[in-house]
Amino acid sequence: MGLSDFSGEQQHEAAAVPDRQRGCLIGLAVGDALGAAVEFRQPGSFEPVTGYRAGGPHGLAPGEWTDDTSMALALADSICCAGWDLSDQAQRYVAWWKQGQYSVTDRCFDIGNATAAALSRFEQYADPLKSGDTAESSSGNGSIMRLAPVPMHFLSLFPGDVNRLAELAAESSVTTHASPQCLSACRVMGVMLAGLMQGLDRDEVLSPTWGPLQQLRDAAPLHPAIETVVSGSYRKQQPPQISGSGYVVKSLEAALWAFQSSESFEEAVLKAVNLGDDADTTGAVCGQFAGAYWGESGIPQAWRSGLARMAMIERALAVIDGAE
Repeated sequence: MGLSDFSGEQQHEAAAVPDRQRGCLIGLAVGDALGAAVEFRQPGSFEPVTGYRAGGPHGLAPGEWTDDTSMALALADSICCAGWDLSDQAQRYVAWWKQGQYSVTDRCFDIGNATAAALSRFEQYADPLKSGDTAESSSGNGSIMRLAPVPMHFLSLFPGDVNRLAELAAESSVTTHASPQCLSACRVMGVMLAGLMQGLDRDEVLSPTWGPLQQLRDAAPLHPAIETVVSGSYRKQQPPQISGSGYVVKSLEAALWAFQSSESFEEAVLKAVNLGDDADTTGAVCGQFAGAYWGESGIPQAWRSGLARMAMIERALAVIDGAE
């Protein structure tokens, strides 16, 4: 009997910390690849996703992934090779954008407007702390979609120094997304992912009164819209109120809705991508939560083996080997 024969709760309990760390990044890529074929499609306008399929706006093959995974790979590579260096992170994002590094097709075929504008500012001024737009109107989900390498690498900060972990998660956002909503979302998500990777119970981590969340609030109040999500808005709504939007607040809410109401990685990520719209990113964000909870061993084998360019992802997983 393998782990895939266990119930979702048994899979979570059986997964070891390195398995959950790997699951966080692999889950990101799997969710991204599952959603890629129905990106920008309205919910109900497509045959429900049950596995990898070809097509989508970028004409990808089954199992190929988009900018979510590319930027996560760039971030992981930066942490592994340069330590914590925001300029290096931004330079690697530019290498993806301009040269196709970290892309599944060796070219950048998909980049968000906010990300492109921020990287253009970085190229012009070489200041990663000022490249991301701070306006609340520029609050896309482009930094939570790539976040996994930060809590993976700095997992040892949890639970002893959650504020430092949250600070690093927020810093990883400012290179492209510097609005208060984005920074708060990264703070919350980084600490939640760390708790899940350390094997804590899902209900504990998602509780509005969870101790580490209160530590974040005490250090600096969360943005009110993110506070609403953390307080459980995703538990009280169903689609279409829950939507696969590109807005960071709705994106986090949708991912948590899919994650908290599911009994397996598969169920969670399929719920997320079948919301349509920004399906690849909703899948990538949910995949981080679900992978951190159920581990790599909880991800269906067919999805792991069918993931494109797995060697690139394995290289990025070296971030675990250098974790402090």
